[in-house]
Amino acid sequence: MTGQEVLSDLGEGLPLGEAVYRALREALRSGVYRPGDRLREEEVANRLNVSRTPVREAFGRLVSKGLVVPGQGRGLIVRRLDQAEVVELYAMREILEAAAARLAARHASEPEIDALRDIEKDFEAARDAAEMARLNRIFHESIFAASRNRYLDSALQELQDAIALLGSTTFTVDARPSSAAAEHRALIEAMAARDGDKADALARAHIHEALRARLKLMQRG
Repeated sequence: MTGQEVLSDLGEGLPLGEAVYRALREALRSGVYRPGDRLREEEVANRLNVSRTPVREAFGRLVSKGLVVPGQGRGLIVRRLDQAEVVELYAMREILEAAAARLAARHASEPEIDALRDIEKDFEAARDAAEMARLNRIFHESIFAASRNRYLDSALQELQDAIALLGSTTFTVDARPSSAAAEHRALIEAMAARDGDKADALARAHIHEALRARLKLMQRG
């Protein structure tokens, strides 16, 4: 895919600085850029086939959101979260995920529940940790969409930017893929049964286990 195709996919008619910002944000979320990676204006401009001016504008926004920091010499560095920030992030994620699951139990349509089951089947069939992480992201975004609450969805989008700074996926931790799959299945069935209380509790437990895996991953160095 060419740089112009990347920008086009993110929205026709957007100001170029906004399109570049969205492209970089998506690259962070999808793991193209990872904590510690260096971003340089010239390289990004060449990759996206734009001038350096919109790249500079996008870099300014990334800095203001705390996603990147100035590096030694030229360019910016994708920031790493320390352990305290990780714990704070997961605490907020637990609140939002629980609220989304509770609302989805009330509002999700049958096709949306079926779609969640399909995503979960694909997750269980995946053998690559990066693919599991991609499907897991889609799974959780689908729950937020099914919650029918634009403000909750907006909060998730903000959270996704911080999640991008976590680095390696927890699905490289032993047994985490299988336990996450079981947690996903239980959560789907609670939503399908329209049991908001149970969906809330299961979502909280799911994020709690994800944090345990994250801290274990961080201890590895």
